[in-house]
Amino acid sequence: MKLTEQHIEDDNKKSLASQNNSYNFLADSLTSKGHNVDAILSKLSEFQVAVPSWALGAGGTRFGRFSFYGEPSTLQEKIEDVGILHALTQTAGAVSLHIPWDIPTDYKAIKEQADALHIKFDSVNSNTFQDQKNAKESYKFGSLSNTSKAVRDQAIQHNLDVINIGDKLGSKSLTVWLADGSSFPGQNNFQTAFQNTQNSLIDIYAGLPEDWKLLIEYKPYEPNFYSTVIQDWGASLMLANGCGDKAFTLVDLGHHLPNSNIEQIVSILMLKGKLGGFHFNDSKYGDDDLTVGSIKPYALFLIFNELVYGMESNPQNPDLAWMIDASHNIKDPLEDLLQSLEAIQEAYAKALLVDQKELRTAQLENDVTKCQEILQNAFRTDVRPLLAAARLKNGGAINPIQSYRNLAVRETLIKERGKHTIATGL
Repeated sequence: MKLTEQHIEDDNKKSLASQNNSYNFLADSLTSKGHNVDAILSKLSEFQVAVPSWALGAGGTRFGRFSFYGEPSTLQEKIEDVGILHALTQTAGAVSLHIPWDIPTDYKAIKEQADALHIKFDSVNSNTFQDQKNAKESYKFGSLSNTSKAVRDQAIQHNLDVINIGDKLGSKSLTVWLADGSSFPGQNNFQTAFQNTQNSLIDIYAGLPEDWKLLIEYKPYEPNFYSTVIQDWGASLMLANGCGDKAFTLVDLGHHLPNSNIEQIVSILMLKGKLGGFHFNDSKYGDDDLTVGSIKPYALFLIFNELVYGMESNPQNPDLAWMIDASHNIKDPLEDLLQSLEAIQEAYAKALLVDQKELRTAQLENDVTKCQEILQNAFRTDVRPLLAAARLKNGGAINPIQSYRNLAVRETLIKERGKHTIATGL
C-alpha cells in the first residue's frame, strides 16, 4: 500500500479551515513574544526520526505475543509501512534495520523502493543477544565479553558483517547493544568482562568505513539482573573513548534506573562531543518501551531543552541519530508510531520556544523562580498547530492518526497481507 499526496490532501480538506485558524492564532501569539515562527517551522520540517524495522509488527513479552493483523512479513513490506508513516507525518524519513532479520536479498531493489518513498537507511543494529540458526558458538554466557575467544570472534565477525550490509545500503553507523552480563554474584570477573568487551569493540571499530560512527548503547539490567557489562553512560563513554574519535555513546530513554536525570547525562555527553544517538520511548517502571510521551512528557521536554541547547552550543558534538525504540504490545503498531512521532516533535517544538539567552541570564543571577517559569511557559504552550503546519508544508497530514483511520490503512494492509503474517525481529 502506498499513500499518495492526493490521498492526504483530500483528507486534509476536512480540517484545513480549523487548522488555519488555530495556526494563525498561535503564530500571532508567538510572534508578539519575539519568536521567529518561520524559523521554528523550518526546524520542525527538517527534523527526521528513524523508525526501527522491529517496531512495525506487534510487540510482546516473555509471556505471550498477540499479533496485529496485516503485519509486514518481509523487508519490502516493512519499508512500505515506513513509507506510510512518512507520507502522513513527513518526519519518519529513515528506517533502522536489525540484522540478521533484515538482510536484503536484492540490494538494488530495496534501495530503489526506499528512494521512491523518500526513505534513507539509518544506523544498522547487530544482534548478539540471542543465538542464531546454524551458529557454531552460543551467546548464553555473553558475546563480546565472553571468556571464550571463539565466541568473541563470532560476535565480532557478525558486527563486521552488519557493517558490510549497512554500507551497501548507505547507512553511516553501527549500533551495538549487548545483553552481556551476569545473573549471580561471582559469575563473572567484572574487569575481565569489561576488558574483553573493549578489545572486541576495538576490532569492530577497525572495520568501520571512514565516514561511519560506532554507537555504543548501555543498559543497567535485563536480561541479566545482577550485572550488565555496559551498565551506564560512563561505561559506554569509556568504551567509546577506548575505540577512537568515531565511537560515541547512544542514549535510550528506557535504559536507566528509575528517576535518573537523563537530561543531565545528555548535556554532559554533548559537552564532551560524545553523544552519538538517541532512542525514544517512555516508561513507568523500567525499560517498558511505551509510546513516547505517554508517561513523562515533561521529562521528555527537559531532555529536548538540553538537546536544543547542545545542538546550538556544542559544535564539537556530531549530528545525532534519532530513532524510536518502542514495543506496542496491544496497539496498532503504526498508530503507536504516529503517536510517538507526534510526541517527539511536540517536545522539540516546545524546547525551541525556550529563550536560551533569557534562561542563561536567570541562571547566572540565581533567579530560580524565573528559570522555572521560562521552562514551564514553553512547556504549557499548545504547539500542535505548529506541528500540523510543518507537516502541511511538506505535504503531510494535519492529523496523521485521523487520516490513517479515514484512509483505512490497517484495513487495506489486512486485505493485502492477510491476518496471519508475523513481523520478524521481535
